[in-house]
Amino acid sequence: MAKCEICSKGVHFGNNVSHSNRKTNRIWNSNVKSVRVKVNGGAQKMYVCTSCLKSGLVERA
Repeated sequence: MAKCEICSKGVHFGNNVSHSNRKTNRIWNSNVKSVRVKVNGGAQKMYVCTSCLKSGLVERA
């Protein structure tokens, strides 16, 4: 569910690396918030990442 509806930013995958250099899978979720956004003159609830909110790509309702 961690996917921005504006820029489609989603999860990223990588490795946990221990002190002994063993590697296991891990995941980074994007920082997505549920906010009310102005769309076509009305308000709509969307999942938006914080970078889109900060840059002003969306306007809160």
